[in-house]
Amino acid sequence: MSRRLLIVEDDEDTRDFIAKGFSEEGYVVEVAADGREGLYHATDGGFDAIVLDRMLPGLDGLSLIKSMRAAGLKTPVLMLTAMSAVDERVKGLRSGADDYLVKPFSFQELHARIEALLRRPQEAEETPTLTCKDLEMDLLTRKVTRDGHEITLTPREFQILEFFLRRKNRVVSRTMLLEGVWDYHFDPNTNVVDVHISKLRRQLDEGGDIPLIDTIRGAGYMMSDG
Repeated sequence: MSRRLLIVEDDEDTRDFIAKGFSEEGYVVEVAADGREGLYHATDGGFDAIVLDRMLPGLDGLSLIKSMRAAGLKTPVLMLTAMSAVDERVKGLRSGADDYLVKPFSFQELHARIEALLRRPQEAEETPTLTCKDLEMDLLTRKVTRDGHEITLTPREFQILEFFLRRKNRVVSRTMLLEGVWDYHFDPNTNVVDVHISKLRRQLDEGGDIPLIDTIRGAGYMMSDG
């Protein structure tokens, strides 16, 4: 069965270029020229992936994808943008995009990135609670408790803890944290990870009998329920 791809792009030449390329690769392609039309098609469902421009008339790309995710749509989205600044890429990824590609781009790279998104395993239904030993994180209320006692965390600390809980019983390297939490795809040569881990440990282990985050010498950290 052919893959179905939605392209939301207001520039006609770019839109036609992408549509022609994917059609030649055997995709069934639909297009939208503005954000509101794109959201209408996206929420109609049935697409395997979406190529979404960042700047759109009617409804910008960030607002579109936020509306999709709020509606529970998990369709993989690759966002296109002419803005190459790191903070712009962070905004896109945090709004719910799965990948980001800066214009100008080659069709070969765009095609490879879409294929990579489509190879990802489908997510199992989200569980609202993550746990480790006597620690619980409620993803809906954003409440964290240990042995029944609530722990107050900053948004960044919550993000780091969620990153660990989703990789429970696996080694988490410093590089993984820089990329997954800070969206740094380079080493900034700072101790930002160590400082945040140290503070998070103090928050989690206060009043607890067993430390939750272990240091794995030469490799990183691990949160284990064993």
